Amino acid sequence: MNGALDVVLRLIAVFVVFLAFPLLVGQAEHKVMAHMQGRLGPMHAGGFHGWAQLVADGVKFAQKEDIVPADADRGVFRLAPAVALLPYLLVLIAIPVGPGEGAVGQAIDAGLFYVLAVMGVGVLGSLMAGWASANKFSLLGGLRTAAQLLAYELPMLLAAASVAMAAGTVSLIGVLDAFHWWWVPWQIVGGAVFFVAGLAELQRPPFDMPVADSEIIFGAYTEYTGLRFALFLLAEYAGIVVLSGLTAVLFLGGWHGPFGSDGLGWLWTLLKTAVLAFVVIWLRVSYPRLREDQLQKLAWTVLIPLALAQIALTGVVKVVIS
Repeated sequence: MNGALDVVLRLIAVFVVFLAFPLLVGQAEHKVMAHMQGRLGPMHAGGFHGWAQLVADGVKFAQKEDIVPADADRGVFRLAPAVALLPYLLVLIAIPVGPGEGAVGQAIDAGLFYVLAVMGVGVLGSLMAGWASANKFSLLGGLRTAAQLLAYELPMLLAAASVAMAAGTVSLIGVLDAFHWWWVPWQIVGGAVFFVAGLAELQRPPFDMPVADSEIIFGAYTEYTGLRFALFLLAEYAGIVVLSGLTAVLFLGGWHGPFGSDGLGWLWTLLKTAVLAFVVIWLRVSYPRLREDQLQKLAWTVLIPLALAQIALTGVVKVVIS
């Protein structure tokens, strides 16, 4: 009975984090972009440092009319935002925040396979939205999303495979138990590939071609309004939290801190995740959108060869140290 209660409490904690952290990332994005680009609007809502901007955005979305196009497939159209959002909740359940099973929603033996497989399901939300909207621009955006996923899923998987080879396990907790700080220098290329490929899967700038507003309005989400559109935005911010957390766990040691200070546990994981989330926002502010041909070329001619080279290096290192 106590074991079941412990699992329920951990799942509730994960759900609370899932609701709170993406909103914090969204608020941080407003503030960081406001400082970097001199945007005045997000700095004034509510007075001190624009603290009420997130509240204002929520009220704005709640007030907007919920419109479904006349020719849309209404069932699929309404289901798409949930399909885009829920996979990130399911992935967050398996990410270990600190040492011990009490610091993870649910320990999964094949956790690495699980999180990568479930993250790939999120693209179905965009495809469903594009197809069901009865809008050629929405459909084009959905197809671009699918093409982008096909290109960037492979380097992401290869980079994660390198970590599994080094640790000798596909359990996320097992990866952290096997972690050594000397891993970081020779896994850094794989970490960069994983992070960049994850950005592309989230359609974050500079990989936001599927939602290029200058040519296809807003991609698969053009016909969405109000809270349904807000769910797609929430899915994007939840994806940032998940990607940053996974990168921290797989390539930066997760709960391991410098100087042997593992007692801080969860704090180190959250700090590393926050720094990586800031990098995601910084990249949006700093770099222009890639063209579709540039986006595909980066995946097939740069990231995949780098990921394969990382796997080869991992194999060599494993042979040498064994």
